[in-house]
Amino acid sequence: MHLSDVDQLFTPGAVAVFGASDNADSVGGQVFRNLLTGTFKGHTYAVNPKYAEVGGLPCYKDLSTLDKHIDLALIAAPANQVVGILDQCGGYGVQVAVVYSAGFGERGDLGAAMQDRLVEAARRNRIRLLGPNCHGVIRPQHGLNASAGHDMPRRGNVALVAQSGAICSAMIDWSERRQLGLSAVVSMGAAADVDFGDILDFLALDSHTQCILLYVEGIRNARRFMSGLRAVARLKPVVVVKAGRHAAGTRAIRSHTGAFVGSEDVFRAVTERAGVVQVAHLEELFAAAQVFGTGRRLTGERIVIITNGGGPGVLAADRAQDLGLTLAPLSEVTSQALEKALPGYWSNGNPVDIIGDASPERYRVALDACLADHEVDGVLVIFAPLGFGEPTLTAEQVIEAMKKNKKPVIVSWMGGNRVAEAQALFAEYHVPHFESPETAIEAFSFLARHLRNQQLLMQSPGPLSHQEPPDVEGARLIIEGVMSEGRKLLGIIEAKAVLAAFRIPTMQAVRANSANEALMAAEALGFPVVVKINSPDLENKSDVDGVVLNVGDAQSVRRSYTEIVERAKRLRPDIRVDGVTVERMVSKHAARELAIGVKRDSIFGPVISFGPGGTDVDMLEDRALGLPPLNAFITQRMIEHTRVARMMEARQQIPSMNKVALARILQRVSEMVCELPEILSMEINPLIGNDKEVLAVDARIQVNYRPPQQTTYGHMAIHPYPVSLLERVQLPDGKDLVIRPIRPEDADMTQEFVRGLSEQTKYFRFMQAIKELTPEMLVRFTHIDYDREMALIGVIEHDGEEAAVGISRYNSRPGGEACEFAVVVSDTWRNLGIGARLMRSLMANARRRGFRVMEGEVLTANTRMLALMKSLGFRIDADLEDPAVKLVTKVL
Repeated sequence: MHLSDVDQLFTPGAVAVFGASDNADSVGGQVFRNLLTGTFKGHTYAVNPKYAEVGGLPCYKDLSTLDKHIDLALIAAPANQVVGILDQCGGYGVQVAVVYSAGFGERGDLGAAMQDRLVEAARRNRIRLLGPNCHGVIRPQHGLNASAGHDMPRRGNVALVAQSGAICSAMIDWSERRQLGLSAVVSMGAAADVDFGDILDFLALDSHTQCILLYVEGIRNARRFMSGLRAVARLKPVVVVKAGRHAAGTRAIRSHTGAFVGSEDVFRAVTERAGVVQVAHLEELFAAAQVFGTGRRLTGERIVIITNGGGPGVLAADRAQDLGLTLAPLSEVTSQALEKALPGYWSNGNPVDIIGDASPERYRVALDACLADHEVDGVLVIFAPLGFGEPTLTAEQVIEAMKKNKKPVIVSWMGGNRVAEAQALFAEYHVPHFESPETAIEAFSFLARHLRNQQLLMQSPGPLSHQEPPDVEGARLIIEGVMSEGRKLLGIIEAKAVLAAFRIPTMQAVRANSANEALMAAEALGFPVVVKINSPDLENKSDVDGVVLNVGDAQSVRRSYTEIVERAKRLRPDIRVDGVTVERMVSKHAARELAIGVKRDSIFGPVISFGPGGTDVDMLEDRALGLPPLNAFITQRMIEHTRVARMMEARQQIPSMNKVALARILQRVSEMVCELPEILSMEINPLIGNDKEVLAVDARIQVNYRPPQQTTYGHMAIHPYPVSLLERVQLPDGKDLVIRPIRPEDADMTQEFVRGLSEQTKYFRFMQAIKELTPEMLVRFTHIDYDREMALIGVIEHDGEEAAVGISRYNSRPGGEACEFAVVVSDTWRNLGIGARLMRSLMANARRRGFRVMEGEVLTANTRMLALMKSLGFRIDADLEDPAVKLVTKVL
């Protein structure tokens, strides 16, 4: 089986329906009728021991009496019979199954135990399982309606993947009214085995799918979800609506699918980082389906509004400003063209009000002129049904203008009966059309958000800095020392030491266990100082009023020590008090108080937050979230997305804050999160910044032991670039070979490498004749997640330039125990041991990742590769189904 082993969900040749019947009200009966009455060209078999015949066709007791090869098993039997059916399917080589049956994870502990047995049976029999408690799958291009619904949607290029059968049914019904075609519909149900990641892997390379809509209730495997989402989003637009944003919805999801929900604001950060568009509700999902289904994209955020009425244009302009869209200034050429064609009293600006008596031809001239303007990225055309207008003829002119330009055009033909014919015409030609100008602008904002988020998607930061490398081991030893004492909260001295190990500037803190020691510390640091309670058991110093600021003389220091310690013991007699810490008082002149936090989301792991600091930080609700690893671009986006960013600018006599130093600290925090999975939460508050420096004044770090089975970076949703895998080896000819994980920036070098291979080498590697990699293949090969897949590229450096000489890679197979490999070496660099070096490095990495077996397919004619495999200890077997292929396997 391969990563694309869910193919048979969409293109089966033979299907068996377990639980088929003539009962019109049963799921099995409905699924069987859908297959028989549709255009499915494959074979359909009924399996039910209760009947000898269903729908006029023979009904079989089980697969042994059927004795046919089955690609897809559709199981609509009672929950307690499903495991037995899976065991039966496994014995007959069935690879994929859909389980419609309910009564598993949504039924509490008993149901969860049944679902565990279900998944165990699927894995035991090497069957990929969709469901349980799902609505099924529909593939219009294949004529396949393997769902419990009634309708087959029209063919199109938009795929829908949802954890709700009701959402799927509603979307299908809505798409027909809008004449929107679908390429696939998948109801995930509980997603106990086949999850979003599996389906997204298939849709990423599906030529019929150009846009993907997701309805998400909960996530079971964050890394798998994130990996699949980022992979497909590099190739085609993805739009997500997330249910369970509030407590009531979360409880409903747990009872519905048993899935994990996670934090709403974290999920928003996830979708932004993955390059997808998150919308708030189903109406917006439907709107997004229209605009993305056309295949037209924004290259900027400058739009023009054309209207025949001032009011609708103003409403659209206001909404555009709300959503951060820019009303494009008209170029001189465009203004002159409009001046010639429009009445002298037109608006002379954007919105372009072409007056209420506008003819279809006037609309056409205005639209042509705006689309030709290089400063315009998209156009909204509004039609209000005034007495002079011709809605249908005007619609025809808009459609003709769109045929000559690829920029996005969205229309809003306002009204009812008078514009119904025009609206139907837009639907026929797949022009995104909305009844209100505000909704049309919101649809434009989806395109703009996709453009912004794609920039985040393409970021591929590494986990560690090349300059001033952190002392990871030192920080880890500090944390381990704290945990060895049975503590999970670092003291202020320990917390600042960990920050310092990662080169984060801190305000020095001196511990004092008496009033006199506090005085000596203050004299050494210089007045004024800050005196803070020091307790390993106290999470918030404010709980005991444990901070005294701006202490300016000797007597005040001693008095502050006594008052703080006595107050803490009186208010919290249950805590240990280890005196105080004394720090130099930071000047507040020209300084800004900020805060950086780290929290562990229940699904997506560590998340970094940034916003204003001080005691009211939780009340201000002005923060930006980011998933580590971060780089300079991502940290800049985080800073810019907060209102506090405006406070950092220069004003009056106060110079602007050092944002470079702030961004560097955010990246250092990201490094901490990547390298120290022991950190559960952290708060640097306040973080004081001015025009020269940014200092961590106070810090709180909570830690715990990481699970022993957790892999490196296993605590994170996004795997950082694995710098540690970089190797330098000398070839027999004296040249240095650098072996490192592939990066997105290697796309051009990879393409040149493939172009330079001989035709035979290309055929041996890809098992088909190709000239070069397609854009989709290039993205898939160079944008990898470093978790379930790895690609190592071998490069030779010459005159400061790198040239690829070989590439090895593996992909994880379902179940996580085996991986499939491939390797290729440039024809001009043979006989230097490069292939062997790449394979040894690849195998070592796979072994560290926990894979037990590495497998591959080699053409029988590729004798050179077979010899390499033999030298590396691979077992070579014949492929019984294809004599032109050898199967090679090695236990790692």
